[in-house]
Order: sequence, then C-alpha cells, then structure tokens
Amino acid sequence: MKNLLNSTFKYLQFAIIGVALLNLSSCESNDPQKEDTPELITKVTLTFTPAGGGDVVIATASDPDGEGVQDIKVDGAINLKSGTTYSLTLSLINELAEKNSAEYDITEEVEEEGDEHMFFYAWTGNVFSDPTGDGNVDKRSDAVNYQDEDVNALPIGIVTSWTTGSAAAGKFRVILKHQPDLKTTVSDVEVGETDLDVEFDINVN
Repeated sequence: MKNLLNSTFKYLQFAIIGVALLNLSSCESNDPQKEDTPELITKVTLTFTPAGGGDVVIATASDPDGEGVQDIKVDGAINLKSGTTYSLTLSLINELAEKNSAEYDITEEVEEEGDEHMFFYAWTGNVFSDPTGDGNVDKRSDAVNYQDEDVNALPIGIVTSWTTGSAAAGKFRVILKHQPDLKTTVSDVEVGETDLDVEFDINVN
C-alpha cells in the first residue's frame, strides 16, 4: 500500500511540473515580439511645396516588385526654382498590400514608430543655400532642416525644409534607416537596417 501511495505521489509531482512547464512555454510564445524587419516600400513620393506659394514640385521613384529582382527607379529629376524655400514632405507606399490595410501606408507606420526610424539626406552641386554642406549621410552632425521629431525629441525626416541657391545641378539622395532600440543623438546611417535608399538628379534654375 505504501509503495502504491509513493508511486501515485510521484506521478502527481511529474504531472504538476509538466503542466507548469507547458503554461510557461505557452506564456512565452504568446508574448508580443518586437518587429525589427525592414519596411516594404514600392513607391516613394517627394513633394516640394514653395513657402510663398507657386508650383508644387513632385518627384517619384518606384520599385514594383518590392524585395524582388528589380531595383528602385526614379521617374524623373527634381526641378526647383532658385532662391526659393520649400517644405519637403515624403510619402511611402507599399502597393503590394491592400489599400485599406495597415501595410499599405508606410509613411503612417514610420511616423508612429518615429523612435525607430530616421531619414538621412545627401546632395551635391551646392544646390541649397540652407542647409549648407552636403547632408548628413557622411556625417550625422551635418546640417539638415528637420521639421518633425519623435517622442524622444530626435528627428524623423518625413518633413524637412530646403532653400535653393543660385542655378546649379547635382544629386539628391534619401535614405531611411530602421533603428529599433538603436536610434540616439549620434546613431548614423551605418546603424540599423536600410528601408529605403534612392537618389535623384536635382536641378535648380
């Protein structure tokens, strides 16, 4: 009788331990996982709006197959007027997703997760009088006129400000970095995953 009770007790112990381990495993598997994968962007639109009114300048680039074999291609040059201040707004779309789905409007997602994202800009040809220089792709601390920020008061770059100089021509590059738990006051273009890297010809007339 004693041996039977001991066997029953041991069985109950193993059963309790098994249930506890199963519950622990279940809790761990149901914990929310942080999404660190790059955003899927098939179309980017740059909209330059002159501060004093006038013609809006729009430039686009497309990558129809997303992560497929095709590279992103620009659909024309950026043509701006000299001596003009523009507000630049970026739009990012995933055309491979349904229009009413959360995966379609990547701009909204980047804005909501601003503490994980940052746009970097570079240009050549001295096309801008403000900011001066060549952008912050080569050096994070170089000037870019960001007009938005995340919850930590760090720049995002969906909206920026640009003032053209005299007639010139060059290149204009936009890079979006995904930096979850990595974005700081000094995190540069080498930190995190690249969601977008596109370069346009730019003309100031």
